[in-house]
Amino acid sequence: MILPSVLISIALSFVFFPFVLRIIGRVIGWYIRRLSRQRRQDLLQRVAKEEEAYTSKEQQESPTEDEDWEKVDSQRTGVATNGGKAEKEWKGVVGFFHPFCNAGGGGERVLWAAIRATQKRWPGAVCVVYTGDHDASKDEMLKKVQTRFNISLYPPTVHFLYLTTRRYVLSTTYPHFTLLGQSLGSLILAFDAFSLLVPDIFIDTMGYAFALGLTKFLFPSVPTAAYVHYPTISTDMLSSLDSDSEAQGINAGAGKGLRGTMKKNYWHLFARLYGWVGSDIDVVMTNSSWTASHIRSLWGPRREKRGKKDDVRVVFPPCAVEEMEREIEVSETSEQKRGRYLLYIAQFRPEKNHSLIIQAFADLLNCRISEDGVALGCGEGERPKLILVGSVRDSDDATRVYELRLLARELQVKDDVEFVCDATWPQVLEWLRNASIGVNGMWNEHFGIGVVEYQAAGLISVVNDSGGPKRDIVVDIDGEPTGYHATTAAEYSAAFAKALQLGPEETLAMRLRARKSAKRFTEEVFEEKWVEETARLVALQERH
Repeated sequence: MILPSVLISIALSFVFFPFVLRIIGRVIGWYIRRLSRQRRQDLLQRVAKEEEAYTSKEQQESPTEDEDWEKVDSQRTGVATNGGKAEKEWKGVVGFFHPFCNAGGGGERVLWAAIRATQKRWPGAVCVVYTGDHDASKDEMLKKVQTRFNISLYPPTVHFLYLTTRRYVLSTTYPHFTLLGQSLGSLILAFDAFSLLVPDIFIDTMGYAFALGLTKFLFPSVPTAAYVHYPTISTDMLSSLDSDSEAQGINAGAGKGLRGTMKKNYWHLFARLYGWVGSDIDVVMTNSSWTASHIRSLWGPRREKRGKKDDVRVVFPPCAVEEMEREIEVSETSEQKRGRYLLYIAQFRPEKNHSLIIQAFADLLNCRISEDGVALGCGEGERPKLILVGSVRDSDDATRVYELRLLARELQVKDDVEFVCDATWPQVLEWLRNASIGVNGMWNEHFGIGVVEYQAAGLISVVNDSGGPKRDIVVDIDGEPTGYHATTAAEYSAAFAKALQLGPEETLAMRLRARKSAKRFTEEVFEEKWVEETARLVALQERH
């Protein structure tokens, strides 16, 4: 009799455990809401005071003194996506989970463009950014957004809540089991965020799917959204462990032996866990078709079981295409002003593979022989120059720049390689205006905003033969190429040589095709898509 009783008890515990767990989550969530209620009231009062002060200041100043701010402020009566009057004014709090919002990269451009689109469509909403950038004030960050991305926001309804636990999502915190460590660390970071303020809508724009899972555990009524730049783990990563795989990356072929088998099992288990936390997210956006295919593969099966079918939407990141067209001429006249510059705009991170590009550039200058037996050369004219433009986030990035300088010296091209660190937007525009070739060296780049900027500026792109640059951006237009794809240093060198040796007419024709291609990625297109997806979140929130 004892054994059947034990078995029945175990069976009942399995049946009721999920129910008990959900109850525990709701109780904790209720308590957190209660604790942060006063902070929410304080925030709304601060918004009201800042709006009053901002309006007063605006009335005193000449309208022409701040035209960009006026563009945003003019939308504050409530505007629908088709330009008509919004049917209903929604005045909730939208939380943007972006702990590294001051980094200045492509992911941050998406964040600020998303906030701008949200402000235009729902001017009564308050946009809260959860960040760990304690070294920058609100005014400093908004000023950087303006100078780096030329994005103007309405200051009174943008606020920052500062997290104290960002170290738990740093890769350096977890020398082993990094993927799992960072993902579990994001739970701590998300709990820190909710302790500061529970929003009405919670949007992750950095790829912390586990944080969204915690949201649903604590606050089931809070709609969640993920804008996925790059899956935490991908099917390409899983296949790269196989010794017979042609995949690249630091873990390529690492699945051999006992240790490799353990790593492979660990990654597959993590992939299942990643799919589980992603299955309950209300709105899923990805930045490219490459990312979307991976997310559908990892999250899709469980999402279908939950009745969420075919709801992973591709929302291309906003790129400064319109501004490029205004600021940068692409014509026979402008060709006379372009130098033989190879421009690589990318943060100085390991995965950007700057060393590969420097090696390929050195091969070009030394007129080495490519893998297919073609003699490389710089063509006629002045000696080409490689320009590396990128932001330096921390001491690790600074060390990386130093090491790249040493590499250029070792390859005897130090005088032909220029480093431009933490460039302002006007500086970036100037290089785009003067360069001839745009370079991307990252394997499986999720999208490649920099590549779109190359195209919009009329540069001939030489990009990695993978990811978004291959599938979405550097594609044929009107049956003709807009750039070149490469994988190895030899292939990059050959592509550089081809681009430099094109005739004047062929060069201009390719530049114009590239600019035509870039029109698919305008800020206007992003705003329309973003508002469409966010409207689904607002509708869900209003239902509760």
